Amino acid sequence: MSFYSDASFFVVLAVIICGAAILGLSGRSLRGYGFCASVVMLVCLFLREPTQGMWAAAFLALACGCAQALMSRPKSKLLFVTTLLLTIAPLVAVKVCGAMSVASIGFIGISYLTFRAVQVLVETHDGLIERMSLLDYLYFVAFFPTFTSGPIDRSRRFVEDLHATRSRDEYAGMLGRGILLILAGMVYKMVIAAVLYGQYNPTAFVSTVPFHNELVHQVKTAYVYGLYLFFDFAGYSMMAMGAGYCLGVRVPRNFRAPFAAIDIRDFWNRWHITLSWWLRDFVFMRLARTMVRHHVFKGKKARLRTSQVAMVANMLLMGAWHGLTADYLLYGLYHGVLLAAFEWWSKTKFYKRHHMGVCYRLVSWFVTMQLVFLGFALFSGQISLIVRGA
Repeated sequence: MSFYSDASFFVVLAVIICGAAILGLSGRSLRGYGFCASVVMLVCLFLREPTQGMWAAAFLALACGCAQALMSRPKSKLLFVTTLLLTIAPLVAVKVCGAMSVASIGFIGISYLTFRAVQVLVETHDGLIERMSLLDYLYFVAFFPTFTSGPIDRSRRFVEDLHATRSRDEYAGMLGRGILLILAGMVYKMVIAAVLYGQYNPTAFVSTVPFHNELVHQVKTAYVYGLYLFFDFAGYSMMAMGAGYCLGVRVPRNFRAPFAAIDIRDFWNRWHITLSWWLRDFVFMRLARTMVRHHVFKGKKARLRTSQVAMVANMLLMGAWHGLTADYLLYGLYHGVLLAAFEWWSKTKFYKRHHMGVCYRLVSWFVTMQLVFLGFALFSGQISLIVRGA
């Protein structure tokens, strides 16, 4: 079974939602029911790939053991570093093996599971999490609606939802919204994205046709792929939100009209929001604070340089998280450089004087969209195909 694509998934999901509706509308807790539903769905997910299921179970056991160990001694720096490295190691091994095209210990969803597990470790060490029951931890990490591709929820918010007492009317509102989100997501992913994918033709550079014809073709391909990627991923995210709402969990939004962004920073506040905010909180902010504490940069522009370097490193990590290939790494570096350049631009007198003007915003939006879709061409490997074809 594949989540959010196979007909069998939606049949089982419908049954699960019916059970959740009966419990939720009667004012009962959905915590235990949702956990059992997640176990059932994960068994179905790995039924055809038992080896992946074995690795997933091993990772969950490792992550759970690391989290519980750190919670017993949260201020131990050695224990924190050890548990953090142990939790990240499987994902690093998967990415390295993927880059080398060799068999690995990977399983579907390992990237998002790692993010959730790391988050718990960091917030435990920071004192934000004092205790989390074994059931709550496993439910958070293995919550089936967001298991394969996010959105990346926050543990404290998730646990609050699990233990919230909801009235019949409150849950009815969540249930109705959840069903609408699932239906809208199906239209996004299975109708619009499918049509766009049918128009996607990532052929390499064809030297036998006039240059301007090939240029038009490549620009069209980049735009079609970018729109396809949005409707496919946004559709999945909406369905994941909807399933979560039906189980009483307010799964966070992942997209907010990204193609209305007027600058590259605004784009990353609208595109894959939960990933952007996770990287901001757990990578960018911590790296920037470390550089400030060690006085890596000095002088009047120290803060600007610190932010720029942290942005490039942050986005390069984002690219590596997608995969250790040239296309993904260049995509991350590209957006890191764009964000660093915008950080400088936003400090200029011209920007401060004109950035709220209508003309400036229109021009800025147009330029931003061209840069965004060029990034999609990097991400999809289209640029690599053109370079090799030339």
